[in-house]
Amino acid sequence: MLALDQAIEDAKKGLIDILITAPLNKKTCQIYSKEFSGHTGYLAQKFSVLDHLMIMVSEHMKVGLVTEHVPISEVSSHITIDRILSKINLLYQSLLYDFGIINPNIAVLSLNPHAGDGGVIGQEEKEIIIPAIQSAFVSSKLNVFGPYPADGFFGSYRHKQFDGLLAMYHDQALIPFKLLGWEEGVNYTMGLPIVRTSPAHGVAYDIAGQNKASERSLTKAILLGIEIFQRRLNASELS
Repeated sequence: MLALDQAIEDAKKGLIDILITAPLNKKTCQIYSKEFSGHTGYLAQKFSVLDHLMIMVSEHMKVGLVTEHVPISEVSSHITIDRILSKINLLYQSLLYDFGIINPNIAVLSLNPHAGDGGVIGQEEKEIIIPAIQSAFVSSKLNVFGPYPADGFFGSYRHKQFDGLLAMYHDQALIPFKLLGWEEGVNYTMGLPIVRTSPAHGVAYDIAGQNKASERSLTKAILLGIEIFQRRLNASELS
């Protein structure tokens, strides 16, 4: 945590351009900061960012999260029209400017099984998620579609038809993401004043010291950080 705080201060002073964070044990970190529930939220707080987006990036998909490290029992209370719209816009901007995808199309996943079945299995789709998608599509003219039930969506490989996905909660996105690209996934934070990436895996204490850990996700995180920074730099020089 001391190293992380030092890196944040260096970034604020303009001494570094890219921040690559390694996995941290969240419980251990809470000894240092009770509010720490993950790098992403902590960095947003330290940089005074009102909104941000965790995007998991691999060759197979780019998926953003409406909620991050939130208990399942509390997820629904965090789902609002304004929050979903903000995350859609952040994902769209990232796909466009960070990844160079022109006119990207985005799929939004449902919260409830079968996308709520018309309100039979929950009201969130009818009252929150669908109005948010309609607003983004009609008012902002973004190519946003859904909501799609996650099981059928990933089971039928529909993620291949979209440039970006927006999931409602952590495991909804991370389970298929890690199944498809466990060793090559990268966690990217959109919305910070600096480029920040991280490996998509945890601390892996169970294999520590056994020469079993793979460096591929960390390598991908470094390369993606450089790629995004360079693309932003080129864009700023042209503007």
